[in-house]
Amino acid sequence: MSRFLVKPVKAHKAAVCYHNPTMKNLAVFCSGFGSNLQAIIRATQRGKIKARIGLVFSDKIDAYALVRAKRAHIPIAYADPARFKNRVDYDKHILGVLQKKKIDFVVLAGFMRILTPYFVRRFKNRILNIHPALLPLFKGVEGIKDALRYGVKVTGVTVHFVNEELDAGPVILQAAIAVKEDDTFDSLAKRIHRLEHRLYPEAIRLLVQGKLVISGRKVFIRKRK
Repeated sequence: MSRFLVKPVKAHKAAVCYHNPTMKNLAVFCSGFGSNLQAIIRATQRGKIKARIGLVFSDKIDAYALVRAKRAHIPIAYADPARFKNRVDYDKHILGVLQKKKIDFVVLAGFMRILTPYFVRRFKNRILNIHPALLPLFKGVEGIKDALRYGVKVTGVTVHFVNEELDAGPVILQAAIAVKEDDTFDSLAKRIHRLEHRLYPEAIRLLVQGKLVISGRKVFIRKRK
């Protein structure tokens, strides 16, 4: 198998925005199940997000997110990190594919690799991530577990721009939920994920409509464009 696989497919008939050349192109990066990807696909098909998903990329060939993309007739790409000399070479290869696909924005949806500064600089203020905690609390991959371990009474979800520091980019949207006394990881994660599926499409909608303005660490939402 080649170190990089790109599979073109036909556009989704139900997603009118896929046929509009003026629409922005999104690339969604996933490493696993892809439930947030599914929420984004649904939002584009319903016209809530006025953009096309031009590519779903994964660093895991068995990621179920790729199955979701195929079912929605969205082009997919996979690259095996082990076949590249270093992280920068890996990211350069991805950037080449994004350029060919004319991608405007990158949306991280359960992507378990940290992008290099090289990548981030080339998509500055055009990369979004969703985190299962109220940043700056509980950074990293175990945000839900960390909230339970710490014993907080409130946690939530953060959508933010990606910068060169882990989980530290300017915050776009946040939403909070109460942590119940009898919560387990599974019960809390279930409510967190439902919240993610509502919040992430809304943040992407604001992004593609040009309504997000960054000033220092703050992100302002334009009332009108």
